[in-house]
Amino acid sequence: MPTVRSKVFLPTWADDFFGKDFLSNFREWQTGVCTPAVNIIEGKEDFRIELAAPGLNKDDFRIDVDHRVLTISSEIEDEKKENDDNYMRREFSYKGFTRSFSLPESIDNEKITASQKDGILTLVIPNKEEAKDKGPRKIAIS
Repeated sequence: MPTVRSKVFLPTWADDFFGKDFLSNFREWQTGVCTPAVNIIEGKEDFRIELAAPGLNKDDFRIDVDHRVLTISSEIEDEKKENDDNYMRREFSYKGFTRSFSLPESIDNEKITASQKDGILTLVIPNKEEAKDKGPRKIAIS
């Protein structure tokens, strides 16, 4: 989902005081749509992606791999109804995000695993056997 930036020009002192992303942060707070923070850790035998998504459970996520592009997304729809003798109030809310990552050719996309615990979605993306670091090797001279 591409980020849409507002075209409002603020003086530089306003940027210094509020920050350059003040209006987009306000829009995220107002609409409830935000992009979760991600940590990417490269190990000797795999990559690990940690995505911060407090309040979501494992059924709220969708994870796909297509042509070496890993996509993590979530869509939550909520409806609130309030009835009284004289009126009925009905509110809908929709929250979601999509994050996509280009994967290197060295990974084994058939062995990607995912787990969710304490508001953190963790994906382990192993390298192919031939891409793993096997350490130093002594080469004999003939």
